[in-house]
Amino acid sequence: MARTRAADYGEKRDAIVRNAVKIFANHGFGGASVSEIAAACSVSKSILYHYFNSKEDILYAAMQAHMEVLSATTDLSAYRGIDPSGWFQHLALNLLEHYAGAADSQKVLLNELDFLAPDQRANIVRQQRRLVDFAQQCLVEAVSPLRPERTQVRAHVMLFFGMINWSHSWFDPDRGVSRTDLARQAANAAVTGLRSWTTSRA
Repeated sequence: MARTRAADYGEKRDAIVRNAVKIFANHGFGGASVSEIAAACSVSKSILYHYFNSKEDILYAAMQAHMEVLSATTDLSAYRGIDPSGWFQHLALNLLEHYAGAADSQKVLLNELDFLAPDQRANIVRQQRRLVDFAQQCLVEAVSPLRPERTQVRAHVMLFFGMINWSHSWFDPDRGVSRTDLARQAANAAVTGLRSWTTSRA
């Protein structure tokens, strides 16, 4: 007979993930141990294995939770009432808001992906690509009616993510630049750069 899960199973599982993310961010996946994670959660290793089969599965759960939040920025319902030309800037702000509250998760996502099992890694990468694809669509709308080359749009989108992906490690809204300002600057840099490149090639 299958064992019945406790009512707080999901809550305890989420707590394990939150504690593990801090440890992975501070020590790296390779430098973290199951014992350390269990201690941070005030549980035994055997209890930890009741929720996860391995340390890799905890890492995957952490990345999946973070990607679910980031993927929510592609929900078109969040863009109702906004002209499509402004979607790219709105996306930039949404992403920066999520990064600000999830510095450890973002660091783990950027640094520890190769430790996942191949199928897990492939799933995370697919979600990342969907996010990039959506950003690419938004950038095309932002430079309309210009019709830039697809390869150039992709290049400018990746430059955009290069600007914002590490903002969690240095951005401080108390130093005179708001999150909205930073999002606008990053978005404008991509839009202006793509417009300039496209018109120079016309």
